[in-house]
Formats: sequence, C-alpha cells, structure tokens
Amino acid sequence: MSDPVAYAAYKLRLHRLVVTYIVGLALFMALMAWAEQSGLARSWLGPIFLFSSLMLYAGIGIYCRTTDPQEYYVAGRGIPAMYNGMAAAADWMSAASFISMAGGLYLQGFGGTEAQAGGLAYVLGWTGGFCLVALLIAPHLRKLNLYTVPDYFTLRYGGRWPRVIAALAAVLCSFTYVVAQIYGIGLIASRLTGVQFEIGILLGLGGVLLCSFLGGMRAITWTQVAQYIILLLAFLIPVSWLSYKQLGNPLAPLVYGAQLQKISQMERQLASDPAEQQVAAIFLERAHEFEARLLDVAGALQREKEAAKRAIRDLKSQRADSALIVKANRQLAALPRDAVAAREQWTRAMHESYERARPLGGVPPHSQPFAGDPNGTAGERAAFNTSRLNFLALMFCLMVGTAGLPHLLTRYFTTPTVAEARSSVAWTLFFIALVYLSAPALASLVKFEVMSHLVGSSFDGLPPWIAQWAKVDPSLISVADVNGDRILQWGEIRLGADMIMLATPELGGLPYVISGLVAAGGLAAALSTADGLLLTISNAIVRDVYWHEGGHQMTAERRVILSKFALLAVALVAAMVASLKPAEILPLVAASFSLAASAFVPAMVLGIFWPGASRRGAVAGMVAGLGVTVYYMLVNAPGFRGFLGLPPEHALWLGIQPMSAGVFGVPMGFAVVVTVSLACNAARAPSRVPT
Repeated sequence: MSDPVAYAAYKLRLHRLVVTYIVGLALFMALMAWAEQSGLARSWLGPIFLFSSLMLYAGIGIYCRTTDPQEYYVAGRGIPAMYNGMAAAADWMSAASFISMAGGLYLQGFGGTEAQAGGLAYVLGWTGGFCLVALLIAPHLRKLNLYTVPDYFTLRYGGRWPRVIAALAAVLCSFTYVVAQIYGIGLIASRLTGVQFEIGILLGLGGVLLCSFLGGMRAITWTQVAQYIILLLAFLIPVSWLSYKQLGNPLAPLVYGAQLQKISQMERQLASDPAEQQVAAIFLERAHEFEARLLDVAGALQREKEAAKRAIRDLKSQRADSALIVKANRQLAALPRDAVAAREQWTRAMHESYERARPLGGVPPHSQPFAGDPNGTAGERAAFNTSRLNFLALMFCLMVGTAGLPHLLTRYFTTPTVAEARSSVAWTLFFIALVYLSAPALASLVKFEVMSHLVGSSFDGLPPWIAQWAKVDPSLISVADVNGDRILQWGEIRLGADMIMLATPELGGLPYVISGLVAAGGLAAALSTADGLLLTISNAIVRDVYWHEGGHQMTAERRVILSKFALLAVALVAAMVASLKPAEILPLVAASFSLAASAFVPAMVLGIFWPGASRRGAVAGMVAGLGVTVYYMLVNAPGFRGFLGLPPEHALWLGIQPMSAGVFGVPMGFAVVVTVSLACNAARAPSRVPT
C-alpha cells in the first residue's frame, strides 16, 4: 500500500482480528474441556475437533474467494511482514516438522546411525536454510515482481526451456512433498474420527480444496495464519505439560537437559538387562530364518503356502472354530504373491530383524554424536565416518533445498516491498524457532516417559491408546510379547516416527481434549503446506506450461479458473498416491528437498550473482543436477531395483542414503552451469585479429 496511514490502519485491523481469533480459540478449548468433564464421549470429541477446524479454514477460504490474478497468485502483494512470516512458518512447518521431526529425534537420537542421519540434522538443516533464503534468494526475487519461480528463469535467461524445466521440476518436487502432507492428513483424520485411512484422506482433502480452490494465495495466506496459531499451541502445550510433570518447570527447552543424563543411564541398564538380551536373541534367530529363506525364495514360498493350506485343511477336518479358520485363511492370503514379492518382503523383514537384534532394539543411544567410534576398530571407524557423512549430507540438502522450494519462495512475493520481504524471512525464522527449539526437548521427554513408565509394565495392563493407534496403521506402533514373559521390554515396542507427537498427550496422561488439539495442530500443519504446494503445482502446469509455452490465448480470469481445476485434479491424484502409503513422511519430504536443491538453486544463485551465467548453461545445469538426483534415488529404491531385476542391495555412493541425493546433484548443477556458460561465452566472444 502506498499510503502509510492507510497501511498502518490496515495492520491495526489485522491485529484486532487475530486477538479476537485467539480469544475465540481459547473459549472453544474451554468449552471442549467442560464437555469432556461433563461426560461427552471421546468418539464425539475427535470429530468435533476435525470438522470445526475444517469449517474454520473453509470459512476463511470462502470469504477470501477471488478471480483477480494479482490476488490469486500473490495475495495482492499486500501482506505485512509479520503475518507473511507467520503464514510462511505454517507453510514451512509441514506434517514432517509437526508430526515427524520429534519422532525422528526419538528414534534416531541426535547423531543417528550409519543408515539414518540423526534427528538433529533436520532441526539444523531446516532452520539454517532460512539464512540462505534471506541472504541469497528472497529479496532478489521479490524486487522483480514475479508470480511464480519459473517466471524468474524466463526473465533472467529468456527462451522457453528454462521456464519449462523449472515448471516441471516444481511439479516433481512439490508433488513428492504434497503426497507426504496428504498422508499426514489421512493419518490424523482417521485417528480423530475412527474412519478408514482412505476415507480420512478424502475428509482432509475437502479442507485443502476449500482453502485453496476459491481464493488462491489470498485465501491460503490468511488460512495459514490461523493454522499457525493452532499448531503453535498444539505443540507447546504437551511439551510444557511433560516438562512440568517430569521436572517441575514448563520451559522445556531450558531444562530438558537434566533428562538426557537419566536417559543415558536407563539405556545402559536396558542394554545389560537379561530379558532385553533374550528378546534381541529371538530377533536374531528370526533374521537367520529369513536369510535362509532367501537362499531359495521360490522353494521357501511354495513350502510356506503348502504349510498354510495344510493348516486350513487340518482345522476344517477337526471342525475347529470358524474364527481360527478365518485367521488361517488370512495368513495364507498375506503370503507374498510371487517370488519377486517374497524376496522384497523377506529381505526387508531380515534387515528389520537384524536391526532389532542390536542393543536397544536398534535405536541408537540418544545423546551419541555419531554411530561407531573414531578411535575404535576399522569397522567402528568406518561406521563413524558413514554416519557423519549422512548427517552432513542431509543437513546440506535440507538447507539448500529450503532456498529452492518454489512454494516457499512464492510466499515472499506477497509482501508490499523488498524490505518487508527481508523482514518477513526474519519473522518466519522467529516463528519457526518457537517450535523447533522445543522438538529435541519433546523427543527426550517422551523417551524418558516410555522408558520409565511404559517399559516394564504388564501386557494385560497396557494403555488402550496403543491398540487404538495400531488400528489406524500397524506400522505406527508394534507391540508383541516376543519372549512370552507378559512383561513389556524396550525391544518389544516399536513406535513409528509419525505417531510420537500425536500420541504424546495420551502418553503423558493429558485430558483427551489436548489430544484433539494436537491432532488439530497436525492437521493444520499438513493442510497449510498442502495448500501452498497444490497452488504451486497448478500454477506451474497452467500458467508456466499451458499458457506460456502452449501459445493459448486466454484472459487472466480464465487462467485463474483453469488453475483452480488443475489444482483439483492434482489433489485427487496426490490423494490416490498417498492412499498407497509409499513411505513415511520424513523420507518423502527430505527427498523433495533434494530435488528442489538440485533443480533450482545452482541456476538461480548463479543467475542472481554471476552475469556470465547463460541460458544454455542454466538448462544444462538444471537437467544435469536433477538427473543425477533422480537417478540416485531410483537406483536405490527397492521397488525400482526389483522391477529391473537388480539385486536388492543398495548401490550407495560413499554410503549416503538416497533421500540426500541432492548432495551429488547440487555440485553437479553448479559445475555444469559454470562450464557450459564459460564455453558459450568464449564461443560468442569476437576473435582478436593480430595487427
């Protein structure tokens, strides 16, 4: 806004609206707490939280509906820095940050293992990435008055191919990211309402579409402001409660260090516990059994099927109970359909059993810097180096990927000025830090709670939330009496990273209304990011490819309408892919960061700071960087290797995991852009004729 007085009045109105919203949210929570105390069933509380959240976001989306291109694409470039920072923080703190980051810290500790980077890499990488955004990218792009990231490549390099490649890369990395968000939406919606996972996806998808379909960036911005406030409260209340319960102080980031020493002591006790060692020995025996099956996959599968059929015939001949016969039929149906599927399934089971046969069930010591020992045996030194490399590689990919994610960079096109864009990045970092500083504390407090109160309890007295989460998705939690002593050992419980945060209120004994708030916060985190990603994909398809490159003549309003229908189509396809549960949230999100880093950052940064970067260099660098990254991910994907008939072992370079493939793609992109640009500039330079 050009009038400072009007702009100040506009911001004052926004402050009043936000304060009113926070007061209304507090009153709603008080009402739900009163309803729970009055006897309202949990089966009603969950759906009330879900549908109230969705209706709130839908109301904002309907109120902010627009067909004006400036409003739809960049929210009229009138969002104040603080609120844009809040919206960007919500856009950024996806299901991976809210749901899975604390889970990654819980399962991987600070330093991680050889095969998995520690959870601290996510905190450092994602936070540090905003320094790159503030210094290298956001202010320079904002002053160009762009609508989409591919617009930059057209403006800087000219021609069609830079825009086309940028648009296709935006679709690829954003689609990978949005699948993870929709998976998180389905997870939360199914837990809150008790419906099937696939139905939960469709319920959440309705909220996504109502937010982004009608109002584009204008609606998404104000929806994300509302969502940030919910997810902030949903994250800080449980961690503050656990901190006060365990340490007498609600300021978890300041005091949780006291629990780290206790956790280390309990880890040593568990590692030497005879019952834990017995469980580890059983898993080792199972691993050997799977390894033996893999020596003759076809023969072992045939024997398994014959044994299952024989068991069914025996039950029928003995006129056994129908439930036993049904169970035996299910076991037969659960067997792999062919030798290829059997090899993949048994290989995965063998690796998992070997992992759980290790001390502490394969979970690394929480405070361990890296796996292995830099001063130990040759094997321990190799493990240390591989673990450290994976940690640094993942942190690098997350930092550089942050500077290249199209849906995040587009957020800074919505501020009135370049100065406010820079200020908006600082606000974003502040709002993110409020949550990120508490994530390591939450992981430590939850681990202490599990070790001190859950481990050692009787199987007959396990809390009901364990069975309820297992119904949502068995991969989220696995509890089995492996050694038959009816006492839960640490090695007998396996918690998935995607449920640590969501189950924290129940684990800490909080009222169920807080569980509803946490689920609403997770839903807000997933919805806020999904909105921005779907808008980025639809704009890339319609505006950057169909309109610019297809040569189609249409009005700006018609382009907006077409973008809305493209958004709807992409959302449905992403929901279908998410229903297949392709992977956990963290690996999917990390992969999208590697794709964004390798596709955009080299050509973008060199284009901003090096006048010598040429169009051919940019095209070659984008294709080379993205190509190396995609190749490394595919060649190490078990399904792809099985499809090509390759052995199941990974073809890792330097032991680096596939989700950090950007560590190879980014340097390749920089090298190719520079090399090709120098060659093109030398070819265009006039030859000097000696006199």
